[in-house]
Amino acid sequence: MKSEPRLAFVTDALPVIGGAEKTLFAALECFPKADIFTLIYNKEAFINTPLENRRVFTSYLDKFPLARKYYRLLLPLMPHAIEQFDLRGYDIVVSFNYAVANGAKANGAKHFSYTHTPMRYAWGDLNINGRKLGTSFLVKQYLQSFRGWDKAAASRIHKFATISNSIANRIQSTYQREARIIYPPVEIERFQQLTPRGNYYVTLSRLVAHKRIDLIVKAFSRSKYPLVVIGEGPELSRLQHYAESNIYFKGYQSDAAVADLLGSARGFICAAEEDFGIAIVEAQAAGCPVIAYGRGGALETVFEGVTGTFFFEQSPDALSEAIEKFEHNFHYCYSDLINNARHFNKANFKDKFVAFVNESLPL
Repeated sequence: MKSEPRLAFVTDALPVIGGAEKTLFAALECFPKADIFTLIYNKEAFINTPLENRRVFTSYLDKFPLARKYYRLLLPLMPHAIEQFDLRGYDIVVSFNYAVANGAKANGAKHFSYTHTPMRYAWGDLNINGRKLGTSFLVKQYLQSFRGWDKAAASRIHKFATISNSIANRIQSTYQREARIIYPPVEIERFQQLTPRGNYYVTLSRLVAHKRIDLIVKAFSRSKYPLVVIGEGPELSRLQHYAESNIYFKGYQSDAAVADLLGSARGFICAAEEDFGIAIVEAQAAGCPVIAYGRGGALETVFEGVTGTFFFEQSPDALSEAIEKFEHNFHYCYSDLINNARHFNKANFKDKFVAFVNESLPL
């Protein structure tokens, strides 16, 4: 009788709970005996989650002062740190990658990658904690070095999966590798349409520069429609500085509170180019139509005129026009929204993720 294969899950960092972390939780439901490795682990953020009573193996970066708050600033050390994990004895390594997790050395094991995105700071957006990295000679040299390291790490991956067609295309252009689409899990059962619905709009996001909450706040400061902003992050004080009185910053909210706010909102706003956009699907599961920037993962989860509408320029003017269009043509059928969200439920993710991992195992 063959022994059960040993699995290691490697993820970049576990600072707070977001979409990537919820994907890890769902993967652990599929493979509950998998060991977990991460560069930095903010244990307090994961109380009452599947990680609360799990041993999580961390890197030497986790011992740095303030590392759990300012972990992005440790980026230059991350490639070295991820390579130090001792993964001998495992049959399969699965990296959940949005930065450096693909660089973990599998030591002869099969190494599969579920890539949320090739690292944004190296291959696209140069913002860390809301500040531009800049274009100095040293920054350019470092990024060139990092890209070489990242491509070498990707070349050692046996097979890729990813969260959307948009990111599959990015993986192809960045690493010249094909990636299977496994949409991330959305816990649609948490949400329901509430009546009566309110007259406010809502956005839900980490308040970081690339999420373009600034654009949303500026557009709504002009429009005077009520806007509820859910989330925390380094952009908060800047956003509050120019927000008008019709904009309400709610900070962190529990899952139950988020479900209630989405269930009663008139519309959900997303101004970022999302890799997938779990919150966009959560809104639809709550019967809340979406106004989204028309690039990236939103094009795979929102249907124009059926579950929402798009704007195609990241500017307050373009968003303001989309809001007025939305208001003047509000004819959404809540069952269409909810049925669309069901395509992205957790059960579908789990079935496809298990198949992705198991198909290479010996019979």
